[in-house]
Amino acid sequence: MRDVSQLAGVSRMTVSRAISDPELVLPATREKVAKAIAALGYVPDRTAGSLSSRKTGFIALMLPTLTNANFAAVAHGLTEALRDANFHLLIAYTEYDMVEEERQLRNLLARRPEAIVMTGATHSPAASKLLLAADVPIIEIADLPSRPIGHVIGFSNHEVGRTAARYLIDKGHTRIGAIGGTVEGEVRDHRGEERMRGFEDELRLAGLSADAVLRYGEAPLSYDHGAAAIARLLKKSPDCQAVFAVSDLSAVGAMMQCQRMGVSIPDQLSLIGFGDFEIGRIVDPPLTTIHVDFNELGRRTGATLLALLGEDGDARPGRVDVGLSVVERESVSKA
Repeated sequence: MRDVSQLAGVSRMTVSRAISDPELVLPATREKVAKAIAALGYVPDRTAGSLSSRKTGFIALMLPTLTNANFAAVAHGLTEALRDANFHLLIAYTEYDMVEEERQLRNLLARRPEAIVMTGATHSPAASKLLLAADVPIIEIADLPSRPIGHVIGFSNHEVGRTAARYLIDKGHTRIGAIGGTVEGEVRDHRGEERMRGFEDELRLAGLSADAVLRYGEAPLSYDHGAAAIARLLKKSPDCQAVFAVSDLSAVGAMMQCQRMGVSIPDQLSLIGFGDFEIGRIVDPPLTTIHVDFNELGRRTGATLLALLGEDGDARPGRVDVGLSVVERESVSKA
């Protein structure tokens, strides 16, 4: 800061004010300071100011994985919404492990974020206690919990499963299966499991068997998971007419495995996924899927955060359902 003040020909106090409260500095002086900062490559240390003001400019975002394009879209939409307000993301990921979520949450809280965005609504008791005591806005995304910690912006994963089942039933299929991750162990995809439960509930409501619903393999789900799962499912239920995969990644893996096994899609087996990943649009046949606008989910989350962190922020818990829709392509046929 001393070097900047000398180069700009102003006091250190003016440099400090130009950085922290630029509206209090004359435009010509601000320009001098900005040019000096650029010339010296100076990066202001905001830590000291944040200790007293509690304004760090950081928003914490907890994701289950960094390899899923939909979660990347959430981060992108959130960044777009926050950029002009000079907020920045601190991103951590859990690999669907609740113990890791608690550890990462402690790390994030140590950096004094002004708000926390959590993916999903299932947390360990210790993590829930940390969130309740954080004294900053909490937003849970990508789910619609009945008892949220704070604000909720998402969609019903249970309804995703029900929608997939109704779609296949409406196509005339009666011997219907699904593939998703296991519910055993510490690493679990709770949102994927809600899709499986919704799928089973809709089958039973229609008077159909759920015997071909297969839970296999740990999260995060992948192409390999889909290939292995569909092979197991068809060995167990060779008369299966249609299958729902809780992720497009598993659905594409299942499609590739069916081609290797000589099972024609959709002539012998109809297939529907979830997530509307890009790869599902270019495989042959193109994958029917359930779409959620994750980029919009991120933008809506950002807009809510800006409202909460503004001077007139509304502290009352809010609930936003971004909705979902079926994208019909060629991987599902009529029975």
